Amino acid sequence: MKYFILTGEVSGDLHGSNLIKEIAELDKHAVFKGTGGQYLSNSGMEIVLSIEQMAFMGFWEVVKNWNTIRKNFSILKQAVTAFQPDVLILIDYPGFNMRMAKWCKQQGYKVVYYISPKFWAWRENRVQNIKKYVDLMLCILPFEEAFYRKHFYTKAHFIGHPLLDAITVTASNQNLKKHIALLPGSRTQEIQSLMPIFLQLAQRFQNEQFVIAGMTSMVNLYPADLPSNMKICFEETYNVLRQSKAAVVCSGTATLETALFNVPQIVVYRTSWLNYQIGKRVVKVQFIALPNLIAGKQIVPELIQQDCTAENISKALNTLLTAPLEDSYKLLNEKIGTPGASKNAAKWIQQLQERN
Repeated sequence: MKYFILTGEVSGDLHGSNLIKEIAELDKHAVFKGTGGQYLSNSGMEIVLSIEQMAFMGFWEVVKNWNTIRKNFSILKQAVTAFQPDVLILIDYPGFNMRMAKWCKQQGYKVVYYISPKFWAWRENRVQNIKKYVDLMLCILPFEEAFYRKHFYTKAHFIGHPLLDAITVTASNQNLKKHIALLPGSRTQEIQSLMPIFLQLAQRFQNEQFVIAGMTSMVNLYPADLPSNMKICFEETYNVLRQSKAAVVCSGTATLETALFNVPQIVVYRTSWLNYQIGKRVVKVQFIALPNLIAGKQIVPELIQQDCTAENISKALNTLLTAPLEDSYKLLNEKIGTPGASKNAAKWIQQLQERN
């Protein structure tokens, strides 16, 4: 069968690659096409648009790049029509993917959403569109299935978190703790906002070694002239975390990755004034860090917007270095489930195909 996959983020690229490997085990004639990056490409999927061409986040960034986004819609609609897939698999990236879900369903395609949009955090009424346009919702956070049931949507299923598979495979030698990891995010505006603060942080801790987990696709965004106690390792996030005694992490999937490596962390985030003003009025959750959301209470510190300063991060980092919070991850590990999310997702997708 033919599968068209749509994602616009690095985490979706990783999880999508593991998913198509599991689908290929069940469907020996599977053919894959869609949007993605290095992981999906290396897994054998034909790339129509790269994630670098689609990575726009926040109200103002979407407005500025609306012509490019409209062009991307047009390109992908043509690609889907020409490919005639048996199923479309949308991975997170809700601003774009929900529009594609509507169009795809109207064209008569089966639509699977892998990694639920965070509708439980804001604009909860968008669940009505899920009910209209999505044939199967695969949830990776333990409370999401109940959220959909509350809205009388019975096609949502908790499958576990795919990071458990990736980190189970790659984690080793976790006793080598010698530096502080800096994870400034995977989007242009995140890196631009956080790197100046990270440089100040390194100056405040001259006796510590800092390692930035960098992305080659964003190489021009990292400073060329770094302090002597700071370096960049590209495309080695897990190796960087494996050897870290603490971390400062941009809010997102990386916060959960850091927790699964048992690295004490501070979660940080800064965005434009406009994005923040809009966000704080619509977001309903108490926390933004995934470990805190899953645990249902604050187990890692969060420094957001005006609180995200070198001074505040320094204070929190001193606390982590003198009294690590690794034991706080126990509650998270109890709630997040077990490995096998990608395999579970592939089985659900095959069952959807068999029922029709």
